[in-house]
Amino acid sequence: MFRRTLLRMLVVLTGLAAFLPQAWAVVEININKGNVEPLPIAVTDFIANGDLGQRISDVVAADLKRSGLFAPVNKQAFIEKISNPDQAPRFEDWKVINAQALVTGRVTQEGDGRLRAEFRLWDTFAGQQLTGQQFYTQPENWRRVAHIIADAIYERLTGEKGYFDTRIVYVAESGPKTARKRQLAIMDQDGFNARALTNSNELVLTPRFSPNRQEITYMSFEGNQPRVYLLQLETGQREVVGNFPGMTFSPRFSPDGQKVIMSLQQEGNSNIYTMDLRSRTTTRLTSTAAIDTSPSYSPDGSQIVFESDRGGKPQLYVMGADGSGQRRISFGDGSYSTPVWSPRGDLIAFTKQSGGKFSIGVMKTDGSGERILTSGFHNEGPTWAPNGRVLMFFRQGAGAGGPQIYSIDLSGYNEQQVQTKGFASDPAWSPLLE
Repeated sequence: MFRRTLLRMLVVLTGLAAFLPQAWAVVEININKGNVEPLPIAVTDFIANGDLGQRISDVVAADLKRSGLFAPVNKQAFIEKISNPDQAPRFEDWKVINAQALVTGRVTQEGDGRLRAEFRLWDTFAGQQLTGQQFYTQPENWRRVAHIIADAIYERLTGEKGYFDTRIVYVAESGPKTARKRQLAIMDQDGFNARALTNSNELVLTPRFSPNRQEITYMSFEGNQPRVYLLQLETGQREVVGNFPGMTFSPRFSPDGQKVIMSLQQEGNSNIYTMDLRSRTTTRLTSTAAIDTSPSYSPDGSQIVFESDRGGKPQLYVMGADGSGQRRISFGDGSYSTPVWSPRGDLIAFTKQSGGKFSIGVMKTDGSGERILTSGFHNEGPTWAPNGRVLMFFRQGAGAGGPQIYSIDLSGYNEQQVQTKGFASDPAWSPLLE
């Protein structure tokens, strides 16, 4: 299972750049310009015994490339072979192949068995080092070290937090369409280290992370009874949030992790309720004869966006955290569903059905500025990266196959499939790990 010990990693800002004069970096990425031209970056194989250094640098390069903001230079084009990462590189050799940034590093094993991984990021045109860090961890956590290094590079060159050291919880699907088996599973954000969290044959839906990263909430039809569960990722222990009459949908944590918000169906309509996880008391927030569902809190917990068909077809509404001030914010053609508030607080992602297509889009929190990022036969279920710059969602093709998970950034130009062993749906992105 997911272990807390994975988080006990020492991160040390080092004085690796002390021997070079510091100046403002020439190389940087303005990610607020929309469609950004990827920055050419050379990621060299880290110096190490064996191939671990190469494996770490390959993961770093793959993370950066997937972001759409970086274009790793082919290693076959490298002129200089880095043999001592403590020395400044020959900057002319990197400028001639248009590598505007350069990553060098080393991996060694300490006497106590831990790995020490260090890297340096260079601005080749300014001829200076931008940052240098080192990390200590157990050897089996080498992929996580690579993700953390990629995050540090991303943050130094964009000014924004990275999102590579994160996990995705999702529904893993297998078997024929008429007898599909669904299990909860978890993986790294790049699709690696996937493992099952449940082994039941019962239907599971809508897994969502807690802000503390160590538990998820989800819905299960175990025993043909729809219930909302809490699952502790570290121990595998689970508990029922509560037994409610009727159907329960779309559970999600409040930003402080103290409540679960959900939709409860009774007598043909559904309304939105919160449950305090300490007292187990419920509070009803909407009271209509319509279907109110898919609630999602704003990052500060003061507002909730949700889906309702009270106007005749599913649209997006916003209300206060106490249910006050309910107001419609979507007014485009078609139907809107599965809204999710951005971690940055500035946008709401949604699924839109219009013209025979399902689209993933974003709008401002007042409903203005709607933009469609991607459309297809059946796209659904957006989830935000913790930095609010990238979305994941799942897509069901028109054929006999099953759903697959995709990612796309806010520009709408960088759509990629996340490779999973089998079919996959209902992704939910974790916060950054610690």
